[in-house]
Amino acid sequence: MNREECALRLERVERRYGDLTVLEEVDFSLRKGETAALLGPSGSGKSSLLHIAGLLEAPSAGEVVINDVATSALNDAERTRIRRDSLGFVYQFHHLLPEFTAIDNVALPRLIAGEKKSVADAEAAAFLTALGLGERLSHQPGQLSGGEQQRTAIARALVNKPSLLFADEPTGNLDPKTSDAVFDALLNIVQTEGLAALIATHDHRLAKRMDRTVVIKDRRLVEVTPETTTA
Repeated sequence: MNREECALRLERVERRYGDLTVLEEVDFSLRKGETAALLGPSGSGKSSLLHIAGLLEAPSAGEVVINDVATSALNDAERTRIRRDSLGFVYQFHHLLPEFTAIDNVALPRLIAGEKKSVADAEAAAFLTALGLGERLSHQPGQLSGGEQQRTAIARALVNKPSLLFADEPTGNLDPKTSDAVFDALLNIVQTEGLAALIATHDHRLAKRMDRTVVIKDRRLVEVTPETTTA
């Protein structure tokens, strides 16, 4: 793969916690506009890998390259800037602020980035509407269903228009029908916006809908086809 096409590149990444090695010699590239499913049993290191790739956690060894920028030598402020400007995160639990409305929750990252409130609100409303929540802008999280809460969290992750999205079991807390609807919305907007996305999931049905599938086996990352994945 041409390096200029890479949104994310991991080079011989390792993660150790004391004497416990969770990830070992992980090499991985994700091109711009590409989606990849990350599979592996609980405790295999999926969340650790996402945290390292998303600059939330430093690897014990190796290099993380975001949009052709090597990050190991960056200071905290520089890493924070990349997270703010280039990366989006969606988790299993929505982590919305309960006293804020949906539009306020989504607009918050834009306000932190220095945008005017009127512009931040307009951009938040556009993403929420694209995710089917145009009539729920003024609702607080407690007034939203589980699927609506998660779609609000997706809008919040995307409002700064990142080039790379990380999602950690984004539908794992939802029933199958709601899970399918939320994943449809997530995949549609990722493809519409042309993002690269690395999505950890236990759901093999969802994995088959992405461009590639990788699985953590014996501390290493192995590429497989969705049809043959047995992790």
